[in-house]
Formats: sequence, C-alpha cells, structure tokens
Amino acid sequence: MTTTYDTDFYAWTQQQAELLRQGALSAIDREHLAEEIESMGKSERRALESYLAVVIMHLLKWQYQPRLRSGSWRQSIRNGRYRIAQLLKENPSLKQRVVEIAPDEYGMARENAADEIGLPLATFPEACPFTVEQITGDWWPE
Repeated sequence: MTTTYDTDFYAWTQQQAELLRQGALSAIDREHLAEEIESMGKSERRALESYLAVVIMHLLKWQYQPRLRSGSWRQSIRNGRYRIAQLLKENPSLKQRVVEIAPDEYGMARENAADEIGLPLATFPEACPFTVEQITGDWWPE
C-alpha cells in the first residue's frame, strides 16, 4: 500500500504533526514516525562523528607538518570545535558519547591526514594521541 509517507514526505510530516497536536494518536503512522524520530537522533550522532573526524585530521596535520600550517587549517579546527560545542549544547546526552566516538573517528582522520599532506600512514600513532579535551577545547599542538 502506498502512503503519503512514500509519495510526499513533506505532506506526511505536516499531517503527522497535526495529528499529534490534535491528540489523534490512533490515526498516527506510528511505525514510520518512530523510524523518523530514530533517524533524527542518528543524524545528530553522525554530525558529531563528522566534526570530530575533521578536527582530529587537522590537529594531526597541524602537529606533524608545522611548516605547512595555514589559516585554513586553523579555521577548520575552530569551526569544527564550534560545531561540536553547538551540537553538544543542543544535544547534551551526546556529551557522554564523545569519549567513545573520538577514538573510532581517529582511524579515518589519520588516513585522511596522511593523504592530504603526503606522509606515510605510519607517521601517525595507531591510537588517537589527543584527549577529548584537547580535541574539543582551545588546545593547539606545538
């Protein structure tokens, strides 16, 4: 059966919001609504993962290629840290997840840093050399 969810997602969202406001719980598309709510939470986590990976990558580049440091690297680190702070402010329950997410994102950040600055992957430590506080705070590698 084709539903508004399948054919016009925006109309479906407006309809579901109105049904919720009216308290018409029996008319709500519960299954799709539950999926969408879960998806919203996952997208916030994915955004955090992405911001962490970018900041870690640029911190690695900053630390391992000091002669190539640039304003754009500094800007990427600052912007990423700002986005992380905003995301955690809006989603405080994600704060406890940063400790587990950051090490997971390090692998990709490490590979990307090696590719971008042309150093062998083995140049960088296998485990993340930065603490969560260093990644998200105002710390800069020397």
